[in-house]
Order: sequence, then structure tokens, then C-alpha cells
Amino acid sequence: MKTRPLLMLAVITVVFISGCSNKETQQQQNNAQQDKQHQTTGLRKGVSVSPRSFEGDDFVNFLEKVKETQDVLLWAGDWIEVHEEKAPKTFSELAAQYDYIPIIEVGHYIQESGELFRPLTEENKQIYQDSTIEFVKEYKPKYFGMGVEINIFAEKNPDAFEEFVPFYNEVYDAIKEVSPETKVFTVFQLEKMKGLKMWEIEESKPHWEMVDHFKTDIVAFTTYPGIFYRDVSDIPDNHYTEIKTHTTKPIAFMEIGWHSAASPMGWESSEEEQAEFIRTFNDLTKDLNVEIAVWSFMYDIDIFEPFNTMGLISNEGKEKLAWQEWIK
Repeated sequence: MKTRPLLMLAVITVVFISGCSNKETQQQQNNAQQDKQHQTTGLRKGVSVSPRSFEGDDFVNFLEKVKETQDVLLWAGDWIEVHEEKAPKTFSELAAQYDYIPIIEVGHYIQESGELFRPLTEENKQIYQDSTIEFVKEYKPKYFGMGVEINIFAEKNPDAFEEFVPFYNEVYDAIKEVSPETKVFTVFQLEKMKGLKMWEIEESKPHWEMVDHFKTDIVAFTTYPGIFYRDVSDIPDNHYTEIKTHTTKPIAFMEIGWHSAASPMGWESSEEEQAEFIRTFNDLTKDLNVEIAVWSFMYDIDIFEPFNTMGLISNEGKEKLAWQEWIK
């Protein structure tokens, strides 16, 4: 439901990767440790890439703090960055050093408009697929996603969506050939999937059948009920359990968010309500087979309202009430 800022990490990459020798062995050891914890808890939690800034100390402090959120770090961005060996490479190589499991999620369109970053020509599709296979061969990621809030893409650009589906399934098969253990997925926007009205205005129809269009190992969603319901108490008990009637696969929430500001008008929130939402989310999903839960932002970031106050920590560095709820 938002646009992530592009990650300008060229200098940072050089600084950090220089210290990542024996990365494959370290990553294997890290994965084994995380697997043991996952078998115990049944859930991997974390945040997305969301430091106060990408300046040296802020970036390092963010990476060091990721472990407090438990297991995973999600990077989501332009698919071409895999080809250009930018952020996906960086965060995969930093994983062992900072003790997290990277989730790589590539996108191919502008979320506000539905326009493609670049046309899905045969040449561009080949670049996407070839670079993905090389990346997967080298890093053997546990999780690799293609398509961000793909049902919104279908709504805004239906012709391009119809072209994307068979391409996605082709790349899925190619990934599984070289890395059978990698869990591959696309991401749906849950509230839109359910046919809810955003801001009580924007109409939508349920479209659960879309889940069956894609080959997936987990069924992944974003969830932002705070722009569909005015108060946490308005969220119905079956808001999340309805998912079970449409899939038996493990479930992932790749973006979870609720804002903490006393705005926008009529949709005011607070730190207390943001923390209350986390407790409610945990309660309403306790009977689901949830494998991954990612809170969208560790820090508040400079983005449009209400996403700009969805961080667990203010941009000044003050931990909100929600921080303690999330790291429990």
C-alpha cells in the first residue's frame, strides 16, 4: 500500500562486504540456528529495511537492532537490483554477520499507478529470470518473492497482470530447479483481497480466486487494517482466519502496519492504539499457520500519511509502546 524508498547502498556495500569472508559457511550456520528456533516457535518475526537513515552509524545501528525483532529482515524493491547486484546482494551477504534471515521481494511496477518499471519485453523478462536464477544459485535464499501487492497491480493494470502471471510461474519453476528449498511466493494485499473499502470510500470486490493463479510455497499478504477500520476494536474476529478457507498453505504477513499519529482526521490513532493493534493481531492470528510476520517499519520514515508514523521507533530514536509489544 506504499512506495518504498530506493536503496542507495553502493558505498555501504563496499564497507560491509569487506568483512564478510566465508559468507556461505556463515550463512549455513545462521540458517541452521534459525531453523532450530523456528521449529520451537513456529513463527519467524522481523521488520523490513527501514533505518533512520542510510548514513554510517544509523545504518549499522539498525542492522544491530534487527536481531531484537527476532529472525528476519525483508528487503523489497525493484527487480532490476538483482541484476545490478545491489541491495539483494548486500542484505544477503550481511545476514550472517548480523544474524538474520533475509527475505528478498522483487517488484516490477509503480504501486500508485500500476505502470511497469520497464516493459515486460522478452529481453527484460530474460534479464529478470536469468539474474534471479544466478542470485538463487549463489545465495540459496530461504524466501524469494516476486510481485508486491499483486492484486492491486491486477486492478490497475489488468493487461500487464495477465502477462505477468505465466512469467511468474515460469520463474517459480526455474527457481525450484536450482534451489528446491527456497520458498517462493507473491504478495497480496489482504484487505483489498477481502473486498473492503479503503478509507470507507474506495470500492473493491473480493477476489480470493487469484490465490490459485500463482504457484507458491507460502501465501503472503500485506495487512493495513488501520486504513479500512477506524479503530482496532472494529476489526472483526474473522478478519485473518478467513484466509484458512482459501488456502491450506503456510501464511506470511510481509507487511504489517498501524499508525500512531492523531491524524488523519476521523482516523486518529495513538501509540496506545498501535500497541493495541499488535496485541489484537497476535490474538486474531493465533490459530493460523503463520510462518512469517514482518512489521513494515522499525523507524518512522519520510513517507506519506499515515505510513509515516507506522514505525515502532520514532525517527528521533524513541521507542514507542508498540516496540515492546512487537519484540515479545
